[in-house]
Amino acid sequence: MRIVKRLDLFLLKTFLPLFIMTFGICLFIFLMQFLWKYIDEMVGKGIGMYILAELFFYTALSLVPQALPLAILFASLMTFGNLGEQLELLAMKASGISLMRIMKPLIFFLIFVSISAFFFQNNVIPVSQVKMYTFLNSVKQKSPELEIPESIFYTEIEGKNIYVRKKDKKAKLLKDVMIYDYSEGFNNVRIIVADSGRLKTSIDKKYLVLTLYSGESFVNQKENKRKAQNVKEAVSYQRESFDTMEMLTEFDGNFNMTNEAIFQNRYVGKNIASLRQSIDSMTVRVDSAKRSESIALFAQSYRKTLARFEPDAKTKSDSLAVDKPVMDFDSLYQVQDPNVRASLLSYSKRNIDNLLMNYGYKSSMLSFEEREIRSHHTEMHKKFTLSFACLIFFFIGAPLGAIIRKGGLGAPAVISVFLFVVYYIIENIGYKMARDGIWMPWQGMWLSSSVLLPLGVFLTYKAVNDSVILNAETYLDAIKRFIGRRESRNIKKKDIIMEHPDYEALIVSLQRLNSSCKQYLAGSKRWMHYVNFWKQGGTDQEAERIALEIEAIVNVLENSDQNLVLNKTMDFPIIKSYHLTNFRISPNAGLALATCIPVGGMIYLIAVYRRKLLRQDMKTTMRVCDEMVEIINSKNIKKISANGKV
Repeated sequence: MRIVKRLDLFLLKTFLPLFIMTFGICLFIFLMQFLWKYIDEMVGKGIGMYILAELFFYTALSLVPQALPLAILFASLMTFGNLGEQLELLAMKASGISLMRIMKPLIFFLIFVSISAFFFQNNVIPVSQVKMYTFLNSVKQKSPELEIPESIFYTEIEGKNIYVRKKDKKAKLLKDVMIYDYSEGFNNVRIIVADSGRLKTSIDKKYLVLTLYSGESFVNQKENKRKAQNVKEAVSYQRESFDTMEMLTEFDGNFNMTNEAIFQNRYVGKNIASLRQSIDSMTVRVDSAKRSESIALFAQSYRKTLARFEPDAKTKSDSLAVDKPVMDFDSLYQVQDPNVRASLLSYSKRNIDNLLMNYGYKSSMLSFEEREIRSHHTEMHKKFTLSFACLIFFFIGAPLGAIIRKGGLGAPAVISVFLFVVYYIIENIGYKMARDGIWMPWQGMWLSSSVLLPLGVFLTYKAVNDSVILNAETYLDAIKRFIGRRESRNIKKKDIIMEHPDYEALIVSLQRLNSSCKQYLAGSKRWMHYVNFWKQGGTDQEAERIALEIEAIVNVLENSDQNLVLNKTMDFPIIKSYHLTNFRISPNAGLALATCIPVGGMIYLIAVYRRKLLRQDMKTTMRVCDEMVEIINSKNIKKISANGKV
């Protein structure tokens, strides 16, 4: 019991530092992504460090839902990858502790993290998002910091373009100033040219005070311009020279916070209770509007013929009057004059156009309301999907780390980023489908979880059963077997030999094997006849007989006590598992498959490649046979009898 408790503490101490480190890294990366996205809105506006720090703080809180699942995946991969790489995981399993028992303390810890993430998403995220969007909107609306460049027109002051050729920073003087004042319209531009000037802001930073020296002002005469509109005459202008001129321009350089209520009323600033309340109220309002508008539209439609009321005063009241058709619309229209019919059609078209415009606007308003309802639904489901994603990523990362047995930052980082990108793409697809009304909100928001959950279950199952599904050597061996590559032999000298080889008989067998290989090479070509290949059903009986003959000779040579013989025996190729294809089929099935050219042709090309490898193995076998005979004859090994005596 004490050992188990120590194991739990060991796993927690191993996981927690990595989790804190990866969470900080992921949060920093997402924060930098936010900064790169909005850097143009912040630069050059003279925003104080305190305001930027507060903006980044609320942004970091809002980015926790994105960073937390990635950090869990990264940390779990590193933890179990390090344990597997250092053979600590193997030692735990050898002690009789299953993988699920090893993961148990981390599972309980991450359940606690998931529950905390739900409350964080429900209570903290709405407040932080309202603050973040309020600060961001305020930063966007703030006027840029006044810094007029040299030799470039400055256009950040509304209604004016200012050009300064050179600036004297010590004297705070602008030289060769040119101002285009179009505040009264582009047709009434006022041009001011000055030798020098000074620019400063008022104490309350709401106005710019521009003092100009030794200049001239040019402006069109508006009255003369109006008179000359229909006459081909030049428009007169007014020219004014001045020694000193002061211009006062509105320019609010303060940082003003926008109203938070703008974002508090949106779905980003609401918890689950507020979201449900808003969904209910908006649904009732939209349904009521649809019902009333449909009734009004039906009442305005062409749905009945002209009628008159003829109540019978003796037997019927006005409320029980009966409609008696007099004339339908078509008959009434046909008896009219062409001019009257044209006016009726024009009148009807105007009414239809007005109706379309009116209800088109109402339809767009209802579409906006329905989009808001879907946004509220998606935001409500998002508060649950975050917690569930944390558990899913753990059950993906921990088994994956136990399988690949690679720790450090290299392989875990690559795998984590890849899986998170897949998750992010699927989540965005589901969100857009739900937002646009193509799918139900719960279908779109739970799409990523439903896709990754089977992957987590599959990897956990494989890790518990010590699967080699992600072992690179397994796939390399499968590829080698598929293309016909065979493994090499590994023969070791036996300590006790019960029966020594009969080398005289072996020489005869080696010569017979050499002859068989020569006959095979002479009778078989690399390119096989396509139809004959499929009639054989993917088999080569002669090659299989030679393979069995090779294995019989190798089994005898393995009992030798001569190192030279054993080393040369390992040069015999392994072709006992040779097949032209990975399956055996009957001749009729082979001919049927031969007619399917895309599939049959591909299998045929693979078989041709394997035939090439087989011919190389036959040549190798012939060479080894000759060398083995030479070794036996040169060392007088053949004089050794079958019982090991000379």
